[in-house]
Amino acid sequence: MPSAFPKLLALTVLSCLFLTSAQGQESFMVVEAHSGKVLVASNASAKRPVASLTKIATGAVAVDWSVATGTDLGTLRITVPQTITLVGGPNPMNLQPGDSLTMRDALYSALLGSDNLAALTIADHVGREMLTGRSKDGEPVAEFVGEMNRLAKAIGMTQTRFANVHGLERKDARAHSTAADIARLSIYAMRRNAFNFIVRQPDRQVTVYGPGGTRSYRVRNTNELIGQPGILGIKTGTTAAAGPCVAVCMDRQPLIRQKPDGTKGVTPRRLIVVVLNNPDRFNRARGLIHQGWAVYDPWLAAGAPFRDRRREFLTVPDPS
Repeated sequence: MPSAFPKLLALTVLSCLFLTSAQGQESFMVVEAHSGKVLVASNASAKRPVASLTKIATGAVAVDWSVATGTDLGTLRITVPQTITLVGGPNPMNLQPGDSLTMRDALYSALLGSDNLAALTIADHVGREMLTGRSKDGEPVAEFVGEMNRLAKAIGMTQTRFANVHGLERKDARAHSTAADIARLSIYAMRRNAFNFIVRQPDRQVTVYGPGGTRSYRVRNTNELIGQPGILGIKTGTTAAAGPCVAVCMDRQPLIRQKPDGTKGVTPRRLIVVVLNNPDRFNRARGLIHQGWAVYDPWLAAGAPFRDRRREFLTVPDPS
């Protein structure tokens, strides 16, 4: 009787080839943020690393915490922890353990310059405050990451797991998300005025306070689309596993239309574009912005029809 091993081996090889191919594909989604209408998507539910797009969640949790506690981001001074020595990646402010800076400047460096050490400093401070407020013991950054995952669950990011606050891959702590889930997160984060203001800046002067005095740095936004009409941010990311990624937000002027009763109706218009694993991510995002509006405009003009709301729209609740 012929052995089944050759057939099983062939199926295993084919499965591995398929998975490798799927992981190598780009993923993208274009959604109108106010209606939740999905306009264009491909491979949008595929789980994959998302690199520094993770910091969208880091920034959103920090801003939510500041609002909930009445904390002024511009005056709160936070201290760089000893644990930054364990993190690699960009360090545009040359942060050293014991340095301090305002929470706002840390957010500028984390969200504009993709500074991993600034992200860790934010998480260490906010996580410590969360533990105190909850009368808990624990590791502050782990508490903060737990809050990132609680936020993800609350807004419907069912295919996402965050393992750290910066997005670097670690063998012992794998993380993943999808283009659709990052679109949800982007919609949520851009509703926050402080977050929205930070990520739209082309650059920002920040100050670090250290043993030798103050140091000033100009942190530049890594998003090449910033400065183009209507572009509001939001974040870039690149690692070997994730490939080049970008999430972009674009606003158009609200559409004002005459209603049958003679009153005027105002329709706000905001596009969220997420591109994962594309070496030409910025040009890809430009093309998807154009494509997204080309789908949205006639859809809205036709009365915003739909057949299956669950499949055709992203619903992003506001748990705060």
